[in-house]
Amino acid sequence: MPLRPLFGHEGVQNRLAGAFASGRLPQALLLEGPRGVGKQRLALWLAQLLLCRHRGEEEPCGQCQDCRLVVTLQHPDMHWFVPVELSKKGADADKQVDLVAEALAEEIAARRDQPLYQAPGGLASHGIAAVRLLLRRLALTPALGRWKVFIVGDAERLVPQQGAEAAANALLKALEEPPADTVFVLTAADPDALLPTILSRVVRVRVARIADSAVTAFAQQVLGLKAKDELAQRVSAAEGCIGRLLATGGESAGRGPELADRLLKGGYAFALGQMPFQARGGFTEMLDALAGRLRAEARRGGETGKLVEAIARVMDAREMAQGNVNPQLLSAVLAEDLATAS
Repeated sequence: MPLRPLFGHEGVQNRLAGAFASGRLPQALLLEGPRGVGKQRLALWLAQLLLCRHRGEEEPCGQCQDCRLVVTLQHPDMHWFVPVELSKKGADADKQVDLVAEALAEEIAARRDQPLYQAPGGLASHGIAAVRLLLRRLALTPALGRWKVFIVGDAERLVPQQGAEAAANALLKALEEPPADTVFVLTAADPDALLPTILSRVVRVRVARIADSAVTAFAQQVLGLKAKDELAQRVSAAEGCIGRLLATGGESAGRGPELADRLLKGGYAFALGQMPFQARGGFTEMLDALAGRLRAEARRGGETGKLVEAIARVMDAREMAQGNVNPQLLSAVLAEDLATAS
């Protein structure tokens, strides 16, 4: 099933198209904006513009083989990396890369079948094996045209890993000096969660919320919403972010900041209130919100050393959560660690 049209981002599309037409398009971009605003769909549109054989001044033609391959997520020169969660661990680095490639292929196949996809689960991430896979593909020559396009969605989920500094440094080098035939497009809803070394190597492009009229057009034309009351209510709740029209989730979905507050204030009481085998996604969403809160405090001038230590402990807890660790136990240990670090 082909991708749905892009709604409401004509201004940034025109700027990107103009930069490309004049040879000024940066080779490493970061599209940043609210969650669900359409950053990855915009990145896919840019990939189509770059790879189109017969593009006009501002739009891909939509008819050539390359355009058709992009909108069906099958173009060999477009590499879309999204956060994945591995169901099993590999015995060595090469096996880990193979497992990531399999998981990524399955996720892209699912998005090909259902382009209106949900946000990735809380435990999905770009681990070091994903970085190694990206570097392998970076070494390939374009299969059909002049360009290779690497889209890294939800780039704030790039997880640094101790002992894997060589791969991380190689990625930074690639962002700083991309091969001449390569364009990187990263997307992030929380750019401050990215490493400063990554932010320093990309050109940041703000993707703003879109007009309610564009959200309404999407809801009517793509989702088939007709009832006026439901349409008005859902468009209002979307707040300029089409992705919010599609969002579903369990009772913990979207409660990361609230749960982070409860952990900081409640400590062991919060830990005891956790279900022993609760959905891992909501638990990890809480850890992500907690890390974001600590980073914000550091930016406001908090005690840097202690905050860096606290962030490190939260990220360690996030990594352990990817295993079969009981959330009650993990919360209790983290509460004690944060009390010690504060």
